[in-house]
Amino acid sequence: MGALPASRLDIGTPEGRQALCGPLVDLCNEAAAAILAVYAGGFDVTTKVDRSPVTAADLAAHHVLCDGLAKLTPGIPVLSEESAGIPWSIRRAWRRFWLVDPLDGTREFIKRNGEFTVNVALIEDGVSVLGIVQEPVTGVWHVGHVGTGLWRGTGPWQPQSPPLTGLPRPRPAGRLRVALSRSHHTDRAAPLLDAWPVTEQVALGSSLKYCRMVDGQLDVYPRLGPTSGWDTAAAHAVLVTGGGCLVDESGAELRYGQGDSLLNPWFLALADARQLPSLLPAFQLAAATTWR
Repeated sequence: MGALPASRLDIGTPEGRQALCGPLVDLCNEAAAAILAVYAGGFDVTTKVDRSPVTAADLAAHHVLCDGLAKLTPGIPVLSEESAGIPWSIRRAWRRFWLVDPLDGTREFIKRNGEFTVNVALIEDGVSVLGIVQEPVTGVWHVGHVGTGLWRGTGPWQPQSPPLTGLPRPRPAGRLRVALSRSHHTDRAAPLLDAWPVTEQVALGSSLKYCRMVDGQLDVYPRLGPTSGWDTAAAHAVLVTGGGCLVDESGAELRYGQGDSLLNPWFLALADARQLPSLLPAFQLAAATTWR
């Protein structure tokens, strides 16, 4: 990993966060390699207390990321899905921390359908200010630095590359391509599919849904079910820098690390934030009338 000396990085500045992009891409590529080494062979699946699955790939990527982030930014704590037992009495003092999902989409990994990602986000005062989503199977990564821009690439970071600007192409009014969870699909979204002008429904795993939004392939992802902060934080930064938003039922952007619970509220993710006024009311109605 081509990490810069920590003494040269002022993570509290946009320039300092920008300097993290290259080392972060290297680190996520390394985690992806560790995941693919397990993916290529046989592996056992165990179940955690919350009944979610975990494999050797989750743990291998966890160690790569946590060790790498500790070297890259000593003093900034790391909260990973595989170290989620850190109590709120400790976390409440964290103004700035890394929020990590070493293998987002473990169920898809087990199914061997390729729909899984590596997610790393930098959280400051509850806001995801820098996020990277890496797709191990394709090698594609998206980096979102809020206030600066969005990058997409493969392989090592290319610092000379300018950020992507705006949405990939105009989005036709009155047409929506809706993302649905591959492994957590329920009929809770049915009222929305009736209320919105939906032309396509796409089931997809992990944070790939958000990456496809910024790439211009999907428009909206309603989530009327449980998720955790590490499931969304990295993709949240990517989505915002691509012109989108990820909001709760009130229309406020999601925040992270603001209380004891690590769970997200139900949320609505949009590729184009300008569509929020037209789509939020139906989402609010569906959320208010759906059993939790």
